[in-house]
Amino acid sequence: MPDHAAIYRQQAGPYEDLVSREDYQGNLLPALEALTPLRGRDVIDLGSGTGRLACLLTPLAASVCAFDLNHAMLSVAAGRLRASGLTNWTVAVADHRAVPLPSACADVLVSGWSVCYLAVWNPGDWQAQLERGLAELRRLLRPGGTMALIETLGTGVEAPDPPPQMLNYLGYLDTHGFRRTEIRTDYRFEDRAQAEELARFFFGEEMTTRIESRPEGVFLPECTGIWSLQA
Repeated sequence: MPDHAAIYRQQAGPYEDLVSREDYQGNLLPALEALTPLRGRDVIDLGSGTGRLACLLTPLAASVCAFDLNHAMLSVAAGRLRASGLTNWTVAVADHRAVPLPSACADVLVSGWSVCYLAVWNPGDWQAQLERGLAELRRLLRPGGTMALIETLGTGVEAPDPPPQMLNYLGYLDTHGFRRTEIRTDYRFEDRAQAEELARFFFGEEMTTRIESRPEGVFLPECTGIWSLQA
């Protein structure tokens, strides 16, 4: 399995090449809008990476504050946001457990494919680290605000089948007041060579066997969950 921490630190460009291929169906934004109003809201995007959620939300939101652990990721995100011509955004380096913003400053808090690492990267005390992070996220929300955590439910599968290392974390969310919504966010590639290169880069060699070549293109299925909680 590739070292995701190293990818996030050092390979923002190839990572953006991969994630820009995900959710070709455009399911993610409507799913978020079904959970909470986004237009005119103050939004925090934690674990923003190269800005895929920030770029979706900035045209709708009053403001978007995007945070990530890695400057290289945020550099790509900032470039994409500048290219949009919008100015209602900021980016900054921060850990989920210590966000440099005042309490009750956001209407909506999103975190995509990111909070999971509080558990996955801290197997010895994963629950304590997760609870510390979730407490910080709750601190940032205004009363009545909405938290939405987006995580994989399985790559290369047609029905939810999350990775084993995610099960404790996802089980925690399912039993601590979060509501789960399931969608598909499949990847679509230009050709099989591109699909195999990018799948291998982030998911490992085994995932290349799950790429599907169809008459309408080359795809890698992706099941995604959104866990939402109202403050």
